[in-house]
Amino acid sequence: MLGLLAAGILLPAAALAQANKDAAPKKLYCWNENGQRKCADSLPPEAMAAAREEINVRSGMRTGEVQRALTDEERAAQAEEEAKRKTEALAAETRRRTDQAMLTSFQTEEELRRVFAERVNLVDNSINTARYNVASLREGLVTLLRTAGERELSGKPVPDKLAGDIRVRHAQLLYHTALQASFERQRAELDVEIEQIMQRYRDLKASDAPGARVALDLPPAPKQ
Repeated sequence: MLGLLAAGILLPAAALAQANKDAAPKKLYCWNENGQRKCADSLPPEAMAAAREEINVRSGMRTGEVQRALTDEERAAQAEEEAKRKTEALAAETRRRTDQAMLTSFQTEEELRRVFAERVNLVDNSINTARYNVASLREGLVTLLRTAGERELSGKPVPDKLAGDIRVRHAQLLYHTALQASFERQRAELDVEIEQIMQRYRDLKASDAPGARVALDLPPAPKQ
């Protein structure tokens, strides 16, 4: 008797579960494969990584969409883009802090220019040294070439040592000439860098008013 009663209770529950299962909306998966649109009520393994739509079988309405899985190259590009975004954000924050430091640390342009004095002197000294070396090497090379020319004009052979010295001196002259050009280029770039920073400082000073300071996200000016 108890067994029949239990069976009578379990059977409706099983039937209810089956009815609920049947009542659940069925999905249709649609994806593209080799340029052709395919649809099925279950997703095959080869389509797991593909972009697909989920469609309600009864209503025919799209109920969801899944983007395709990224390739290794795309994931790497995505990670690189994220790293670039973080780097740019860090650079912007660094510049903001630098602007704050300039206004806080320097009261005049002259004070700020003194910061660059050591770099300017170092590059200027390097340029002067390079110019001296170039002039000395050129003078020495001219002397060697004159000696070699005189021997050739007199019908005498140019000694191997003299020819070797000419080659070495010429190579040294080329090297120091390039070095001088590099230092002079650095000096010109330094002038541009200094002027850009000075202009930035002037802009910050010109904006050093309560309303402008809020717009620049700078700390309030210290009380005098």
